[in-house]
Amino acid sequence: MNTNKLLFISGIILIGGYSVYSFWGGNNTVDYSTEVKPILNKHCISCHGGVKKQGGFSLLFREEALGKTESGKPAIIPGDAKHSEFIIRLTHKDPEERMPLKKEPLKKEEIEILTKWVNQGANWGEHWAFVKPEMPQVPNKSFFAGLFNWFSQKWEKNDIDYFIKHKLDEEGLSPSKQAEKSILLRRVCLDLTGLPPTEKQLQSFLNDNSENAYEKVVDSLLDSPQYGERWAGMWLDMARYSDTKGYEKDEARNIWQYRDYVIKAFNKDIPYNQFIKEQLAGDLLKNPSEEQYIATAFHRNTVNNDEGGTDDEEFRNASMVDRVNTTWEMFQGTTMACVQCHSHPYDPIRHEDYYKSMAFFYNTRDEDIPDDSPYLRQFNQPEDKAKLTQLKSWLKSNFGTAKEQELSHYLTFLEPKIHPHAGDQFINGALADNKYLGVRNGGSVRFKALPVEGKRQLLVAYGNKTGSPTFMEIHLGSLTGKLLTTIKLDTTQKGGWTNSWDYQLYDLPAMSGRQDWYLVFKNAKVKPDQSTCVIGSFTLLPEFPGKDRADFSQRKKDFLALISASTENTPVMLDSPKEFTRQTHVWERGNWLAKTQVVEPDVPAIFGGLPKNAPKNRLGLAMWLGSEENPLTARVAVNRFWEQIFGIGLVETLEDFGTQGFTPMHPALLDYLAVKFMTEYEWKPKRLLKEMVMSATYQQDSKATPDLLEKDPMNRLLARGPRVRLSAEQIRDQALLVSGLLSPKMYGKSVMPYQPDGIWNSPYSSMAWKTSEKDDQYRRALYTYWRRSTPYPSMITFDGANRDICLARRIRTNTPLQALVTLNDPVYLECAKHLAQKMDLIQGSFDSQISNTYQFAIGKPISERKLAVFKKLYTNSLQAYRKNKSEAEKLLNICPDDNIKPKNIPDLAAKTLVASTLLNLDEFIMKE
Repeated sequence: MNTNKLLFISGIILIGGYSVYSFWGGNNTVDYSTEVKPILNKHCISCHGGVKKQGGFSLLFREEALGKTESGKPAIIPGDAKHSEFIIRLTHKDPEERMPLKKEPLKKEEIEILTKWVNQGANWGEHWAFVKPEMPQVPNKSFFAGLFNWFSQKWEKNDIDYFIKHKLDEEGLSPSKQAEKSILLRRVCLDLTGLPPTEKQLQSFLNDNSENAYEKVVDSLLDSPQYGERWAGMWLDMARYSDTKGYEKDEARNIWQYRDYVIKAFNKDIPYNQFIKEQLAGDLLKNPSEEQYIATAFHRNTVNNDEGGTDDEEFRNASMVDRVNTTWEMFQGTTMACVQCHSHPYDPIRHEDYYKSMAFFYNTRDEDIPDDSPYLRQFNQPEDKAKLTQLKSWLKSNFGTAKEQELSHYLTFLEPKIHPHAGDQFINGALADNKYLGVRNGGSVRFKALPVEGKRQLLVAYGNKTGSPTFMEIHLGSLTGKLLTTIKLDTTQKGGWTNSWDYQLYDLPAMSGRQDWYLVFKNAKVKPDQSTCVIGSFTLLPEFPGKDRADFSQRKKDFLALISASTENTPVMLDSPKEFTRQTHVWERGNWLAKTQVVEPDVPAIFGGLPKNAPKNRLGLAMWLGSEENPLTARVAVNRFWEQIFGIGLVETLEDFGTQGFTPMHPALLDYLAVKFMTEYEWKPKRLLKEMVMSATYQQDSKATPDLLEKDPMNRLLARGPRVRLSAEQIRDQALLVSGLLSPKMYGKSVMPYQPDGIWNSPYSSMAWKTSEKDDQYRRALYTYWRRSTPYPSMITFDGANRDICLARRIRTNTPLQALVTLNDPVYLECAKHLAQKMDLIQGSFDSQISNTYQFAIGKPISERKLAVFKKLYTNSLQAYRKNKSEAEKLLNICPDDNIKPKNIPDLAAKTLVASTLLNLDEFIMKE
C-alpha cells in the first residue's frame, strides 16, 4: 500500500475520532428515558406511581413529581439534589426512613444517576417509542467508511446488513457464512408462504446458477396465493379469530369470511394503514364495499355470552374493554389494559385516556345478542337477488337515490333493532333466559324514551306457538295512557328458543319526539304461567313509500319477504344512528356500574391528538393509527414482521413497547425500517419483507459455535441465521405437503379434520365435531374449525392460542406432549404412510429412496451417519413385520377383508416407521 494512501486514511480516522469526542465527550447530561426511568420503574413506581401515591408523591408525571407531597413540600427540587427529600431518603441511615422502604438500598451508581439528574433540573424525557421515528444514518455506508472496503470484501447486501454489521463489530463478532442453497430455499419458503418447497421448486432453484436466482424465488413466493394464507395465520391470533363465540356455551359463529378477507388483503398487498382502516372502520368509509364491511368483523371477534341469566349490558361493556385492549396492544404495542382501573403505573397514560379510547367504540350496534347482530346479510338465492334488484330499481326510479339507499341499508343489516333487554317495569312477564321477551296474559313491559319521530311502521320479529293469536296493545306514557294501536301476533311455525323468527310489519299513527311505550299482551287461551308469545326484537321504520301506487302492495310484500329471506350472515361493526347514541363515562376503578364523568373520543395527550381532518369516531382513530405522525404503528408492525422472519423481534416484547418492555437491540435499524415502511414502501408489507429476506443477515448459516451460544443464545445480535421451531400450523401443513396429501383449496367455511372422540363434550351445547370429507380433511391448518373452549388439540400442544383475547406473541415451548403428537396423532401417521408410499415409487435401492425423500423433506442431503441409522431402522422393522404381519396391517390401518392391499405389507410398514421418524426429526420441525 502506498504511503500517501495510509496518511490519508490515518488523517480521516483522527478527524473522525476528534469529532466524535467533541460531540459526545463533553455531554454528561443524564438521559431520562434510558438511565433514570428504568431505575424509577424498578424501585420506585410500585409505591409512587399510577396505582399508589404513598405520601402524596408520584413519579409518573412530572407535574406530580415536582408538586407538593403530604408534607406540604415538594420531594424533588430541580437543581438542588442536596435539599431534595427524594435523594435524601435514598441514603438515609434510619431503615424506617430510607427508600425503598423495607427493600434493598439502591446501588451507589443508581443513586449517583438520580442525584445528577435532579441537579441537572430533573428534566423529564419522552420514552423512545413515544417519539416519532426519524430516518437515521446508515452506519459505515458513507464515503469515508467506504474507503475501508478497499481492504476487505463487502459482506453487506442491503442497508439492514450495515446496521447489523456495525453492532457485531462493537461486540467483537463476525457474521456467519451464507447458508447452503437448499437450506436457504426451505427457510424462505417457510417464512413467506408457511410451506416448504415442492420437489419442483427445489430442483429448479438448485439448477439455477444465475446471479438473481434467489431474488426470483423471493418474488415468486411473494406473488404466491399461499403467501396470504401464511401471514393471515399470524394475524388471526391477534384478531382473536374463532369460529365460536366463547364462554360456557361457546356456540358457532359464522365469521369465516373475515378470515378470507385477511388472506386476500395480504395477497393484494393492501397498504398496512389501509388494512387497519378497513378493519377498524370499513363501515364508515365512503360507499363501503361488502368486503370492507366484512373487514370490520375484526372487532366482532369479541366473545359473546349466550348463557342463561347473564346481563347483556355487562357483556356488551366487556366487549368494549376487549376492543380497547386489542386495538392498543395490536397496533401500538401498548399495555392499555391496566388503565381500565387506574392511570398506567409505568407509562404516562391517564385513567381517563382509557375511556376516551373506549368512546370510539361505545356507539356500535352490537349488544351481546345471541343472533350476533348486527350482521351483513348476503342474499345467495337467485330469486332473492332478483327480487332485491327489482325492488332497488323501483325505489330509485320512483323515490330517489336517498330512499333506495335507506331501505337497501335496512335490508342489508336489519338495523337499528330494539332488543328485549331494553325493556323494564315488567308486570307478569320477564326476559326469557335473559334474552327474549316473554309476557303472560295481561302482563306488560315498558320501553322508555323510544325515538318515534317520523316512524310510521313497526317490524316485529316474534314467535307464537300457543295455538291462538296474541294481541299486543301499545300505550303511550303509562299503562292507562293513550292507546296508540293494537297489533295481532298470529300463530307461527318459527320462534321460541331460536334465532329464527316470523316478521310482521304493522302501520303506526304519526308520532313526535321520544315516547315511553307500555306494551300489554293479551291471549286469554294460554295457561296462567305460559307466555303469550316470544319476541326477539322490534324495529321502528319510516313509512314504506308508494302507498298510492297500484304496485305498492306487491313491493311491500317483496320488502317483507326479503327481510325474512335466508341469507349468509357475517357479524360486522355498525355505528348507532344519532337517536340511539350513548354517552361514554369513566368507570371508577374499572367498574362498569360506577360511572363518573362523561368523555369524548380521543387519544392520550402524550401522543398529540387526532389529525385535524379526522372525525371523532372509529374512522378518525384509524386515520391516526395509520398516520406518519403516529410514533408506534410502523415500529410495532415492522417489529412483528421481523419477529416472524428472524425468530425474535428487534423489540422482544412485541406486546409492550412501553417503559416496561424490552429495549430494542438495534434501535436505529428499527427506526430505519419503520420510516422506510411508511414512506418508500408506502406501508406495503411485501416490499418490507423482501428487504428482510434479501439481506445477508437473513441468508446466513444458522449454525452456532459454543462461544456464540454463550454470548448470544437468543441470536439477538444476529451473527447467524434464524433457527426456530415452526408454528403448530406450519408443522402440520409441512407434513401434509411432503406426504402429498395437502389440499390446495382456498377460502370457504372452516373444516374439521380428524380429531379424537370426546373432546367436544361441552354442557348445554349440541355442537359436534363432524370429520370433513375428501380433501377437506387435508386443507391447511388455517382453515381448521377453531372452537375457543376446545381448540384443535395439536394446535394447542404446539402453543397455539385459544383466541379468547388478542395474542401478540406466541411463546415457544418444548414438551414431551409435542413429540407424542407427531409420533402418534393419526393425522401424522397417515402422512407417514403416504410419504412411505411416495418413497416406494422412487426407483432404486432403499438408500436412494431415503436419500431422495430426506433431501425433499429437510432441504439438504442426508449425511452418511443418518443414512446408516435409517437403514438400521428399516432393516430391523422389516424383519419384525415379516414375523408379525398383523402388526404391520394394524399400523397401516388395513382391515382383514380389505380388497386393496399393498403388494408388500411388511415393507410398506417398515418404510412408514422410517417416514414417521423423518417427520419427527429436529430438522423437520425447525426452520434452519
